[in-house]
Amino acid sequence: MPSVLVGPHLLRKQPGPFRSVLVDAGFDLIEAEGKAALSHEQLRTFLPGTDAILAGGERLTAEMFAIAPRLRVIARVGVGYDLVDVKAATVHKVALTITPGTNQESVAEQTFAFLLALCRNLVILDRDIHQGGWDHRLVAPVRGKTLGLVGLGRIGQAVAVRAHAFGMKIVAYDPIIDMAFEDRYQVTRMDLDELLARSDVVSLHMPLNDQTRGIVNCEFLSRMRAGSLLINTSRGGLVVENDLRDSLVSGHLAGAGLDVLNHEPPEPGNPLLGLPGVILSPHVAGTDSQSMSDMAELAARNIVELYHNRWPAECVVNRELKDGWRW
Repeated sequence: MPSVLVGPHLLRKQPGPFRSVLVDAGFDLIEAEGKAALSHEQLRTFLPGTDAILAGGERLTAEMFAIAPRLRVIARVGVGYDLVDVKAATVHKVALTITPGTNQESVAEQTFAFLLALCRNLVILDRDIHQGGWDHRLVAPVRGKTLGLVGLGRIGQAVAVRAHAFGMKIVAYDPIIDMAFEDRYQVTRMDLDELLARSDVVSLHMPLNDQTRGIVNCEFLSRMRAGSLLINTSRGGLVVENDLRDSLVSGHLAGAGLDVLNHEPPEPGNPLLGLPGVILSPHVAGTDSQSMSDMAELAARNIVELYHNRWPAECVVNRELKDGWRW
């Protein structure tokens, strides 16, 4: 019987469509104890006997592939795969899949939650009331503000739909053009420098790779409009955190909403902890109850499709494996 190692702790020993998909296809589920991503030690224990993994926050390195001779599929429960050594996976003929189209609405809602909380000063006002205050300071409107989307893929577009409904001006930077969408939601395309100079809020929606790592540095931040806001619901590695702290402390940036950090959970010395203009959430933007179910089900279906040697082309990352790949 083929086996699947369940990575995300929110799925382990929990009901859901993903479980039925796998069990009905004849898979045995391996489910470790604990309420965190699988540790290095747990991966070393379970991977040698695993045929596929529903992957969450595990770091899958070349070392992990070397000890997993049976591994055929890494099915990411999500769309990011920066924790996976794709080159090593390909060398070992392990198909890597993602779940496009399953969590963009959740990320967009979290992005807008940050935007509204920062503009309306909700966190500071709430804390003030709990401490006996009743501050009637004026807050900033969202309507009429310019939202700069750095990335206009599925998630960026979902954010744009919401921004349009709130009466915001929308500008975007992305190499791929979707004229029909941009016309419908009145999105103005521009280069990155112009976007940074014009935006009241800059929201990041790009993958983390060698080209984008640390892209939000002191130079990037200095080009942002004075008093603007930064929102990051993509990957923590996009941002140089010391540079962001300096920009916030200097007053150049008014605030930041961050769902992701360089180290998660943050280490005690993280430079962003304790700053009054920073709102944090624990990397949950893409995982509300509905999106988690949808991502897990599609990831499970990807495993089953590949088990039957059917190639889910839109979901496979290392597509060069297709010719001649067999379970």
